[in-house]
Amino acid sequence: PCVRPPPMAAPAVPGGAAAPASEALTTATLAAAPPEQQKQMLGERLFPLVHRLQPELAGKITGMLLEMDNTELLNLLESPESLLAKVDEAMAVLRQHGVLPTEEAAAAE
Repeated sequence: PCVRPPPMAAPAVPGGAAAPASEALTTATLAAAPPEQQKQMLGERLFPLVHRLQPELAGKITGMLLEMDNTELLNLLESPESLLAKVDEAMAVLRQHGVLPTEEAAAAE
């Protein structure tokens, strides 16, 4: 009989007990995670929210936001107004640095 290799298993999430993205991220959950995983956890929750606001630049903007302090990032997850303000701020920075054409900025307003 032909011996087939076992099917590829989905890669295990480092840490094993990562909270599903739908579960609210709390300060306690975050504090329990190793520091290098904290930004990852925050980024995974921020990205879909940023994507709704700026689909084309969601990755870049999320990366910019992740430079912020973790407590500020938790606030952005809980406050849509704060997140919108930070995304607008990131867009302004991108425009300033010539990453975005200014015509697109006018069309987005």
